[in-house]
Amino acid sequence: MTAFANHFAFEFKTGLRNPSLFFINYLFPLGFYAMLGLIMTQVNPLFKETMLPAMVTFAVIASTLLGLPGPLVDAREAGVFRSFKINGVPAFSILAAPVITTLFHGLIAATIVAVTAGPLFGGATPLHWGAVAWITVLTAFTFASLGALIGVVAANSRATLLLSQAIFLPSMLLGGMMIPLSVLPASVQPFAGLLPTSHAMQAFVGFAYGQPTVFNPTTSALVLLAGGVLAFGLAIYLFNWDSRNQARRGHPLMGLLALVPFVVGALLR
Repeated sequence: MTAFANHFAFEFKTGLRNPSLFFINYLFPLGFYAMLGLIMTQVNPLFKETMLPAMVTFAVIASTLLGLPGPLVDAREAGVFRSFKINGVPAFSILAAPVITTLFHGLIAATIVAVTAGPLFGGATPLHWGAVAWITVLTAFTFASLGALIGVVAANSRATLLLSQAIFLPSMLLGGMMIPLSVLPASVQPFAGLLPTSHAMQAFVGFAYGQPTVFNPTTSALVLLAGGVLAFGLAIYLFNWDSRNQARRGHPLMGLLALVPFVVGALLR
């Protein structure tokens, strides 16, 4: 337990001291949040209604989905995991420490957004702050698990960028963050249901704001939980200690199984 605590502390301090990680964990999401708060609320006043959950979700995505996979691949290619294996460190601990620390960084940035969106930019205040808290934690867990899975299955750092962007860009366009799902054409809404951000936003709208939703908010919360658990489980199963090790328990394409809960969620809307 002491070894895990030391690993956790090291990873957490790295997220603050490493300029690249500090940028992706804090400067990028908070800078984007400030820019949208100053500009988007003037161009589209309706954005204030969903600004808080959208920017909280964005802060979580930045640290977990964009910031987590790269260091995992770099550590594997540098042989760090091989030394962990020699010393008997299990794959669960190797993945859990960066997942939890990255989740913490995302939650810190999300908290800054949550407490300032109303006073600074007139963002709509939620009816239930408790719902905001648990949905944010659930969303962070789901995206951290997906980030870990990408870091495990990606062959190199460039692949992590492509895989992360394959989720990030559609999430920004169709995930309910910039445009409410209710405004999207009915033919597009099922595809939006494949995105974790769509379910996060629907859970926020339904539970925290008490407003009508396109997807059942309870179903969306269960989809996020199932997706996070499955993604983390697959990351542990597919974990590879060494990039030169050809003997692995499953093909990286097995990572696509993490999409199953979101497919089911899209069908159950």
